[in-house]
Amino acid sequence: MVPSFRLRLICRHFFTYRMGDMASKAQMPTPEEALPGRTDSIKISIKHDVNGNRTVPPFPEGTETAMFGMGCFWGAERKFWRQKGVYSTQVGYAGGFTPNPTYNEVCSGMRQGNDAGTTYRSAIYTSTQQQLEEALASKDQYQKVLTEEGFGPITTEVSDGKQFYYAEDYHQQYLSKNPNGYCGLGGTGVSCPIGIKNRP
Repeated sequence: MVPSFRLRLICRHFFTYRMGDMASKAQMPTPEEALPGRTDSIKISIKHDVNGNRTVPPFPEGTETAMFGMGCFWGAERKFWRQKGVYSTQVGYAGGFTPNPTYNEVCSGMRQGNDAGTTYRSAIYTSTQQQLEEALASKDQYQKVLTEEGFGPITTEVSDGKQFYYAEDYHQQYLSKNPNGYCGLGGTGVSCPIGIKNRP
């Protein structure tokens, strides 16, 4: 049986900075500089707005999780909830030092399209060794194609074992609740060769 996936879209992989410190917006804070956060998790609806599946544990046996940081999580989440085999999607934060951060606490200054801040760096956080190996292999294969097209190195962080923190409920399945909402997802225009037959 093919496992279903519960995907968590993260608002890029790093979060938190000292509010008002404009010079630090393009850098990650140190653990000492990070905001304290909170011990209680952000509460969200237990029912997915699109497919009605659970958004919080427990999930069906055999369900795997993976986290993808792709900039603004609204459009990224919509891309994933439309994929066959995806059980559920949630948006939130991972890869920083602040436990259970709020959206306002994660905003900072790097850029991806209209989205700015270290929160908008790209990441893939896996939950199994197989996922990690596949993510690293796809990164290597895609880099070859990007290089041929004149693009620089992929900067996506690929690792395992990161803690996920839910974003506020109004962010969950946002583009289902707000069909005309903002989606700044773009791309390079270069297809990843994974799943495409190599031509002679």
